[in-house]
Amino acid sequence: MGSNPVLEIIKDRILIIAELSANHNGSLETAIETIRAAKRAGADCIKLQTYTADTMTIDSRKPGFRIEGTIWDGKNLYELYKEAYTPWEWHEVLFKTAEEEGLICFSSPFDKSAVDFLESFDVPAYKIASFEITDVPLIEYVASKGKPVIISTGIASTEDIELALEACKRMGNEDIAVLKCTSSYPAPLEEANLIMVKDLAEKYNVTSGLSDHTIGNTAPVVATCFGARIIEKHFILNHDIGGPDAAFSMDEAEFKNMVEAVREAEKSIGQVDYSLTDKQKSGRDYCRSLYVVESIKKGELISEYNIKSIRPGFGMHPKSYNAVLGKKAAKDMEKGDPLFSSCIE
Repeated sequence: MGSNPVLEIIKDRILIIAELSANHNGSLETAIETIRAAKRAGADCIKLQTYTADTMTIDSRKPGFRIEGTIWDGKNLYELYKEAYTPWEWHEVLFKTAEEEGLICFSSPFDKSAVDFLESFDVPAYKIASFEITDVPLIEYVASKGKPVIISTGIASTEDIELALEACKRMGNEDIAVLKCTSSYPAPLEEANLIMVKDLAEKYNVTSGLSDHTIGNTAPVVATCFGARIIEKHFILNHDIGGPDAAFSMDEAEFKNMVEAVREAEKSIGQVDYSLTDKQKSGRDYCRSLYVVESIKKGELISEYNIKSIRPGFGMHPKSYNAVLGKKAAKDMEKGDPLFSSCIE
């Protein structure tokens, strides 16, 4: 890895990231105070998420767009993201607050427009969220900016990880970190498999770490013992404020205890397992795939206007995006239909 603030810390010590996510609960003042609290708790970085409901999915009531099997059961994808997103007009003051506090600030972009927006802040790194690891065109665009790329693997198979790494390297970017992650909210400790932190580093010759959704300090401490160079935890000012991510977030006192524990960590043991549990496989329903976003008539050309890589994941793999552009539709398709190879002449 090259030389920038994120990489300099990783050389010296474990980089500890406080994830703001939706924990502002719609209040800019809460977001600002959360950043200040993260500094007091010992974080090195504050991480945002940069998206809107429209850059994540479409406003559809079809069954695939309804969340099942998580703490957000029954919610519509569009409604959840509309509730949870960080307004883009807040970013300037949040970046400024982080700078005043001596914290590194960067974000997870969820589409190209978010990357372009974040470039205006000269972010020192980008994070690819677990469910976006299949969005190869997005990863390529992020990697093309020449900043370190931190990739979570919550619903990833080995193929997904390899495609993501290849996407970065095609863009000439080898400043890559891969984080072990269990995409359950909160995640049970018995599904953490933290020995994979060590194996990811060895198998793919990358910096490795942990994006953690478990409760408590145990997983970050064990990950540290297996060579993690990055620890990421969701951070909340106060559990009483509630919100979509409150159940698996740490408050200031909890985060401070974790930081102290990580800094003093001793070795522990886990197991290497790249197979996906049934829960992780079902979680892939909410990764990206190709969907019709404007109605298409039979014989009409497939274009950037009428298809898009969005959540959920019931359509074609996003790696097929460029290959299907310019092809003719084999049948009529409505907005919200998944795109399949059988839909294309």
